[in-house]
Amino acid sequence: MKLVSWNVNGLRATLGKGLAEKMDALAPDLLCLQEIKARPEQVKDDWINAWPHALWNPAQRPGYSGVLILSKLPPLSTSLGIGQPEHDAEGRVATMEFDDFYFVGCYTPNSQNELARLPYRQEWDAAFRDYVCRLAETKPVVLCGDLNVAHEEIDLARPDANHFSAGFSDEERAGFSRLLAAGFTDSFRHLHPDARDAYSWWSFRGGARARNVGWRIDYFCVSNGMVDRIAEAGIHADVTGSDHCPISLVLR
Repeated sequence: MKLVSWNVNGLRATLGKGLAEKMDALAPDLLCLQEIKARPEQVKDDWINAWPHALWNPAQRPGYSGVLILSKLPPLSTSLGIGQPEHDAEGRVATMEFDDFYFVGCYTPNSQNELARLPYRQEWDAAFRDYVCRLAETKPVVLCGDLNVAHEEIDLARPDANHFSAGFSDEERAGFSRLLAAGFTDSFRHLHPDARDAYSWWSFRGGARARNVGWRIDYFCVSNGMVDRIAEAGIHADVTGSDHCPISLVLR
């Protein structure tokens, strides 16, 4: 089974840049798109409509955030958000349940310039961790998305310059460590513990992508009990159309 995750930074714009062809080339069975910035009635697209199962969670605020899961497999159940109204207005989580795991797509809040939103981000991290841990009490969880954190220094090109930047603060990194300690494995690092220069996001400024001055902030994490099912974990930096690139996970 192949799973793909991509922060598209605007679904309608990325559809116009060949999203359908690019995703068909990767051939996922499950696809999670983040930061879609659209409601379903705003997206009239044959490729989207051809997926047999679609789960939309747009933000209440127009043109902001939002998550979409597309599946070739019929889910047993679906849900939106994490069950906490104070966190669910921004369209950040969607969940599909399958026979042997929950599939959770997430777009984690950014802590913003000068870490202005860090206190909320810390509340979010704890609430999201509680949510996936509750799911994991029933069956294993595969969670993916733009988690807006580079976990270790190996996960960004210039760690020394970014210890007080959104996405690499001590608090955000500790939050991701707590998620892993709660029973999850970072699939890419599991297979590629020493891989460097492997990034999933680049600033639009200064030719960062061409110079590969990037950050790895997009993840597939799996319940520890599923580690032996991880066959491949990829970062598709050659796929353009957003400031992020797609990532993938193949399960045995």
